[in-house]
Amino acid sequence: MKKITLLLAFIFSTFSFAQTISSKIEEVSASQYELLKMVNEYYPDITLNKSITNFYADGKIIDSQQQFDLTGTKFSSYKLGIEPDNKKLLFEYASPETGKIYGDVSVFRGNILRTTFNEQKNEIEVSLNGKAVYLKKI
Repeated sequence: MKKITLLLAFIFSTFSFAQTISSKIEEVSASQYELLKMVNEYYPDITLNKSITNFYADGKIIDSQQQFDLTGTKFSSYKLGIEPDNKKLLFEYASPETGKIYGDVSVFRGNILRTTFNEQKNEIEVSLNGKAVYLKKI
């Protein structure tokens, strides 16, 4: 009896938390563009782009992703995501020369902090305002 009660409680609680998720290609907001501009100033490999795909859950942005046309570039893949608070972005790109590189960039007290993971070189690098402050080979 307890198992059935728990199962029913789980099923009904799952339905009550269901959300409607949608996506829409839009122009970047002023705060998203400001983040991209600040990051691009110190880290030019993070590109500026005026369009973004925003993902909404019940009308609120839960994630943002930028799509890029890689035709004629050195990249085999390039992904860029912006978190809803516009204080952090995630990146991942790959090219034959650099291999796969990924990480995040955060704004902290007006400073731009970047953590980069380079799979080809087996390195972790932490940079502050465009200058490396920590580098570790794994």
